[in-house]
Amino acid sequence: SGSSDPYCVVKVDNEVVARTATVWRSLNPFWGEEYTLRLPQGFHSLAVYVLDEDTIGQDDVIGKVSLSHQQISAEPRGVDSWLSLLPVDPDEEVQGEIHLELQVPKQSQARVLRCHLIEARDLAPRDPSGTSDPFARVSCCGHTLQTAVIKKTRFPHWDEVLEFELAEGELGEATLSVEVWDWDIVGKNDFLGRVEFPLDTLCTDPTKGWFQLLPFPSTTEDHGGQLGALRLAVRLVEDTVLPPHYYQPLIQLLTEPILCPGQPCAGTALAILDEVTSGESRQDVATKLVKIFLGQGLAVPLLDYLTTRELARTTDPNTLFRSNSLASKSVEQFMKVVGLPYLHEVLRPVVNRIFEEKKYVELDPGKMELSRSRRVRISFKGSLSEARVRDSSLELLKGYLGDIIDAIVGSVEKCPLLMRVAFKQLRRRVEERFPSAQHEEVRYFSISAFLFLRFFAPAVLTPKLFSLREQHAEPRTGRTLLLLAK
Repeated sequence: SGSSDPYCVVKVDNEVVARTATVWRSLNPFWGEEYTLRLPQGFHSLAVYVLDEDTIGQDDVIGKVSLSHQQISAEPRGVDSWLSLLPVDPDEEVQGEIHLELQVPKQSQARVLRCHLIEARDLAPRDPSGTSDPFARVSCCGHTLQTAVIKKTRFPHWDEVLEFELAEGELGEATLSVEVWDWDIVGKNDFLGRVEFPLDTLCTDPTKGWFQLLPFPSTTEDHGGQLGALRLAVRLVEDTVLPPHYYQPLIQLLTEPILCPGQPCAGTALAILDEVTSGESRQDVATKLVKIFLGQGLAVPLLDYLTTRELARTTDPNTLFRSNSLASKSVEQFMKVVGLPYLHEVLRPVVNRIFEEKKYVELDPGKMELSRSRRVRISFKGSLSEARVRDSSLELLKGYLGDIIDAIVGSVEKCPLLMRVAFKQLRRRVEERFPSAQHEEVRYFSISAFLFLRFFAPAVLTPKLFSLREQHAEPRTGRTLLLLAK
């Protein structure tokens, strides 16, 4: 069809840790999915593979983006850019570790390198059964030895010792190479990974431990974006979590203006945070504040404090809560934490019906898909088929929208108590700030700015991001959702 059904797989050190939804029939997919991964400090790389889902046969690999631990940690603010997809070379797709003991016994007359291959773990599966038939091949100074083949396992245990005689003149910059292969009865063996050691180091210090298997040195060239590009935002944060009592002074500092409201407002920790928080970090600060104050049972007073400060700065009521301020972001995060089950109960029946019915809805004449037979039927008032499509689309949209509005209006008793209290307080503050009769409707707009523009409408637009659906909408359904959200 000239398109793909792309999805992404996220791997850390070749272990799959996440998979996005599939975006159907698109060469320009948008996922918008975010994952928080708790990683060991010694991880080596993060890779994102883009694949094309096929209903029959194996999914096709389109390409990958790979970032090393060093690349990510070198950017304190994170990596956020378009990165060209690179082709996937099977010889580079290795994983697992090998357990080795290497030494040159000093008491022996001839210099002999003893290579004890103990075991390996978490090797890449190369056979249809999901396992491999691994053996190890050791090369040193032009000589090669190998272990027995262990059938049908990704965790082979060899416990074999391979010995190499070392001539005095052979050391220099020579290396010991240990490679792991998957034995195949037909065709060539599959590469599973390798590790190398300088010989001069082994002659002075015995080496024992688990070593990560690495690919052959990459010969992959940048294809100049021929495979496409992936917009990726990755940030590495190292947190040290202390016992709870260490955080009490900070919590007291943050809650002080709420628990002791008589003090001057300008110099409090919350006021300073509100002033200095930049746009790029405002979401993180709002998320953490809401979690802290929910834990203290003070979420509603926090929102009251922040929205009151923003009201004091607002002169034109038409711009109220339209910016992405700390107050707006905090209310938005509060609704997501407190109101997500409520959102699901209200919207899921209608959203599921839209996905299942897959009706064609379009109001823009420039985007209407009209059959050839319909295109020739033109009057001076325009295409009759366009009028039909517009009328049927309006009827469908009104039906869906009516059901959504009815579900929202009829859900008063289901709306979480905390949300109702927070909005009641907000309405009172707006009335105090704009008491004149000409601003009577502002009290309602201030609530709808949050409840509709930042809660219900985004969930209708992208149900996947609010866990209303497991998959993103296909293009036709996505267009219907966009028009409904607008």
